[in-house]
Amino acid sequence: MKITTPIIPVRQRIAIRPNTAHEIDKKALCIYAATGFFLGEDSFYQDEQVLQPGRQYTLNEKRHITASKVNFEWHYSPRNISFQTAVDEFTELYEQIVKEQTGNKRVLLPLSGGLDSRSQAAALHHLGADVHSYSYSFAGGFKEHKISEQIAKVCNFKFDAYLIPKSYLWDSIQELSEINGCYSEFTHARQMALIDEFKRMQGEFSLGHWGDVLFDRGIAAQDEDKSELELIYKKVIKKGGLALAHQLWKAWELDGNFEDYLKHRIQTLLDGIKIDHKASKIRAFKSLYWAPRWTSVNLAVFEAAHPIHLPYYDDRMCEFVGGIPEEYLADRKMQIAYIKNRNPKLAKIMWQDHKPYNLTNYHKNKSPQNLPYRIKDKLQREVNAKLGKKYIQRNWELQFLGEENQTHLESYLYSEDFIAFVGKETIDTMYHNFKEKDAVFYSHSVSMLLTLSAWLKQ
Repeated sequence: MKITTPIIPVRQRIAIRPNTAHEIDKKALCIYAATGFFLGEDSFYQDEQVLQPGRQYTLNEKRHITASKVNFEWHYSPRNISFQTAVDEFTELYEQIVKEQTGNKRVLLPLSGGLDSRSQAAALHHLGADVHSYSYSFAGGFKEHKISEQIAKVCNFKFDAYLIPKSYLWDSIQELSEINGCYSEFTHARQMALIDEFKRMQGEFSLGHWGDVLFDRGIAAQDEDKSELELIYKKVIKKGGLALAHQLWKAWELDGNFEDYLKHRIQTLLDGIKIDHKASKIRAFKSLYWAPRWTSVNLAVFEAAHPIHLPYYDDRMCEFVGGIPEEYLADRKMQIAYIKNRNPKLAKIMWQDHKPYNLTNYHKNKSPQNLPYRIKDKLQREVNAKLGKKYIQRNWELQFLGEENQTHLESYLYSEDFIAFVGKETIDTMYHNFKEKDAVFYSHSVSMLLTLSAWLKQ
């Protein structure tokens, strides 16, 4: 059997390592706990080998790999072209991909306050597509759907607004475990709260994932003097993730030091990317090892309702990016230019990352120009806090906080089998730190423990 993997795979494909025991890969789980995704070929079990992006494999009847070759290597080969030429080429390619993917089918379009879905809206509106758009916000949080509604109105799209409710996770955790295989923690996939709504919709999803990586700086300007390893290590480690990984490494009595092991793994993968340009190499690392094992995992929630299409995942888009000068990719310049050219009205709608500014004046989002908005926003939050209105910024706040959530959460964390698996000290330490020290910092740790507990129940 021959399998060709896309440059950025949407789905994981697993082969079986010969002469390897079907035992839990605890070192891989420590990396998973620290970062929120499995690295490289890692899986839950030592004999399960995840096929890598951009390759052709030959597997036998036992799913052993008998041959493999690389079909695509990320590169940085900037062409001597003007910025306008780059934007024109992007426009033609992007709209061609969107047109091919959507055809004459009704499009289900999730909208946000960012640029990726806005670029999709611009393309779909230009192509005259039949679009049912929607957006969601956190109950008690920033009303992101208000921005999305304005985008839909400009494009004459049908639009629905939803709020992510408190405590939805506990009714859907088993279904989500089956959908994503527990390869991602459960509070990241907030779209799971709407899966029943999705199934009632008619059409196919067009999703804007990974545009913000392909069409932005590979490295922040202030980090250009740091090593590639330092940049990736800092980026992948989640708050509280390192503390949990150390606890698990200790509980499982693994040899060596976790941080040394993780850094060695990252450096080995970096060494396999034959790019000298640092920013492009970091972008390639993310696309090879982050997108397929983190971003792609919860796409399965959308796919459980309807077929999905991802214009920024298209092989041609990945090949295109390798030929574009970094200065054109940096700071979302190409996407901004595309939206401004294709639909100026969309460009004048607020950009959430630079609120209250938009794509025509976001450069004013600095002191002292933005001080009036920042002061007003801070005062409003202080007033709401005094009135007992908590401002919700993250899904875990709706799923973990409060007595009802705590009861459900503890039933997973303190199940007999899970205590035996990770040790009561690990659970007590992370959960105590979450409740008593810093809920924001340790929320990832608790969410990963919940995910591992749900996986163990499968």
